[in-house]
Amino acid sequence: MLRHNFLTYSSQILLRLGGRILYFPVWWYSLGFWRLLKQGWLSWLDQEKSLGWSVWLKNIFVPMYGQRDWAGRLISFLVRLVQIVARGLMLLVWVILWLFLFLIWLGLPLFLLFALVWQLSR
Repeated sequence: MLRHNFLTYSSQILLRLGGRILYFPVWWYSLGFWRLLKQGWLSWLDQEKSLGWSVWLKNIFVPMYGQRDWAGRLISFLVRLVQIVARGLMLLVWVILWLFLFLIWLGLPLFLLFALVWQLSR
């Protein structure tokens, strides 16, 4: 009885393991990549909300502190312009880092396969 169960369950475990190993590249480049893209988009929305870049952009011509004279408007415009550029650069750096992550995601299995073949051929 023990031997029969061992052979039955070990063959089922090996078949499932083999199926998961063969399914891994399909998952990595389809569902896994889609999840990474979705997470990247949600994270970008969160980062933009955190920095408030669109709020600064909408209010670029609104005078700060109700200063409606020409000096107040000019100072408000310049301050907001500096804020928009600085926050835009932060968003750009964030986007570049995420693009780098996407490229790593796409290339990692290929790199690991190449490294495995290279190690086995030595």
